[in-house]
Amino acid sequence: MKVIKFGGSSLASATQLQKVYKIVVEDSKRKFVVVSAPGKRFADDVKVTDLLIDCGAKHLLGETAVDLEQEVLARYASIADELGLGAEVMARITRDFEELLASDKTNPDRFMDRIKASGEDNNAKLIAAFFRSQGTEAHYVNPKDAGLFVTDEPGNAQVLPESYDNLYKLLERDGIVVFPGFFGYTKDGEISTFSRSGSDITGAIVANGVKAEVYENFTDVDAVYAVNPSIVHKPRAIVELTYREMRELSYAGFSVFHDEALVPAFQAGIPVQIKNTNRPQLPGTRVIHHRENTNGPVVGIASDGGFCSIYITKYLMNREIGFGRKVLEILEDVGLTYEHMPSGIDDLTIILRENQMDRQTETTVLDRLKNELSSDEVIIEHGIALVMVVGEAMKHNVGTTARASKALSEAHVNIEMINQGSSEVSIMFGVKEEEEKKAVRALYNEFFDAE
Repeated sequence: MKVIKFGGSSLASATQLQKVYKIVVEDSKRKFVVVSAPGKRFADDVKVTDLLIDCGAKHLLGETAVDLEQEVLARYASIADELGLGAEVMARITRDFEELLASDKTNPDRFMDRIKASGEDNNAKLIAAFFRSQGTEAHYVNPKDAGLFVTDEPGNAQVLPESYDNLYKLLERDGIVVFPGFFGYTKDGEISTFSRSGSDITGAIVANGVKAEVYENFTDVDAVYAVNPSIVHKPRAIVELTYREMRELSYAGFSVFHDEALVPAFQAGIPVQIKNTNRPQLPGTRVIHHRENTNGPVVGIASDGGFCSIYITKYLMNREIGFGRKVLEILEDVGLTYEHMPSGIDDLTIILRENQMDRQTETTVLDRLKNELSSDEVIIEHGIALVMVVGEAMKHNVGTTARASKALSEAHVNIEMINQGSSEVSIMFGVKEEEEKKAVRALYNEFFDAE
């Protein structure tokens, strides 16, 4: 049995839905179809989820949003019309959407979650109706009816363990199950969404629950590539990589997968197959627990900007008991989360997302770190990009860090920071944002073009 998930670009138009239907019915094992909201039809188009967010925000402000409401409904109507569906499905979508807009707004976060989730929910109703119109037995299943229960954390819901046993009962249903992604229900019956791109998470949760043999994730790219194709022209495709490698690459900027999406599949040991809806005949990329390391020490290189660093120096820091704890307590007091914290005997660097650091917060952090810890120096640097070199085989290859550092040096890229995780799956380099692309190209040339 397979669970198959389609992203927004795969569901943006009637033409795309016809491709989706063909993919699903060509394999009788594809019983569970998890869907996103309609995405962009062309480069300058707007995703339905973004329209819904704008619409919900206006309602919370007490403003009229008739144009946005009509635009949302028109997206579904155009697909339904092109597919020749009857009026019944649009009548249901319209009625459900209007009820949501008129629902209780005393808790703005919950209201927005209900509005955002309607993108996937209404698309699942439409897709199930389309499948039935083609003579295929298909049923829309609401996450509440399936028992997908989550924590009450709007925009960051976490699946409750009992959900997996509940979802296993979906196997008893006949035909194809069409399941909306992105959200579940709290135990008191409220909708709560996963973090953005959370339909990938739903797909992995359903795959875990029904004990699927594989979780197929269809998107608009042929495969996961060794590097961002917008930085390196026609990079090498990755045929196979491990969960840990995918997690590292997703965290560091790969947009194919949400970096939390694989956890439920990982926990159940279910392989994930990433494929292209527009070219389903291509093999794509397979994500598994273990693989043969036959393609060199590095499987991929990822990068992401928007970081800053806090550099702290204090003579004999390594002798001072509790110094690191005190640093983290100060960050916690001002509401900052950190990403990495490499250290030396007399210095410590903290990497964090720059969007957390407004001017007032920066001043407070500088003053407290310097005065409360009697630091010799505290410097905050902005405009940092993190470049991640990832590969399980690095732990078995001598000299990978040296090769990477040499490549950056020869490209005249200054390394602001270097850190290797204890698992030895990745090496992270901090560079100036303006040198990010140059650094990525240099590393790609070293580990892929040089082979």
